[in-house]
Amino acid sequence: MANYTELQREIARLMQQADAARKAEVAAAIADIKAKMHEYGITIADLGSAGRSSRAKGTTVAAKYRNRATGETWTGRGKMPRWLQAEVNVGKRKEDFLIG
Repeated sequence: MANYTELQREIARLMQQADAARKAEVAAAIADIKAKMHEYGITIADLGSAGRSSRAKGTTVAAKYRNRATGETWTGRGKMPRWLQAEVNVGKRKEDFLIG
């Protein structure tokens, strides 16, 4: 039976071997994809939403609540802001700050 040090060396050797195999397979897959794209005249734009994580990313949401004293606003998404939490803590209702 192999000792710990020998097993660690074997693991390191296998990790290097696996990394080299992965790089070779990825390179072959990329070459195949490029060849098919060229053969069929496919562009990146034809692939749809490639390169975009979400259609909604970067869109803004209208404010739903406003602090009339300071003008601060909150969309109603995420954690309640401190100014509104302080008002709720003293007994006011969140609905009292609705923009409408």
